[in-house]
Amino acid sequence: MPSYTLCVNGVDRTVEATEDMPLLWVLRDLLHLTGTKYGCGIAQCRACTVHVNGQPVFSCQLPVSALGERSIVTIEGLEAGLKEKLLDAWEAEDVPQCGYCQPGQLMSAAALLSKNDAPTDEDIDTAMNGNLCRCGTYVRIRKAIHRAAGQGE
Repeated sequence: MPSYTLCVNGVDRTVEATEDMPLLWVLRDLLHLTGTKYGCGIAQCRACTVHVNGQPVFSCQLPVSALGERSIVTIEGLEAGLKEKLLDAWEAEDVPQCGYCQPGQLMSAAALLSKNDAPTDEDIDTAMNGNLCRCGTYVRIRKAIHRAAGQGE
């Protein structure tokens, strides 16, 4: 079985995995980083969103062999200041219901805010498009992103 060295949350980690093993399962099963969730397995719900070189990607569809030297950030490794702002806003706006989609929602929101510190509703809708929430808290998610950006309190 091939060996891969991945930079995950700023730390080089070596794993043995088949070349087609999705990053999701490398993170959860081999590296025991279980914050990234399995939702659908076909990149439709986005619960498995992580950042690869700063871009949100769906880890359930990305084979470990395709990563090369790229840097991976999971919900556990999200920059502390941004993570705190998002979590505070999520709590203030009562976003979490069942909570299952939240890691993917937060990772998509973090990617947006790292590039755009004053997003419009349209920017948020575009960035969050495809992140499914079975509980339907989309309006609260938008409000929380505005709050995290300092646009509403």
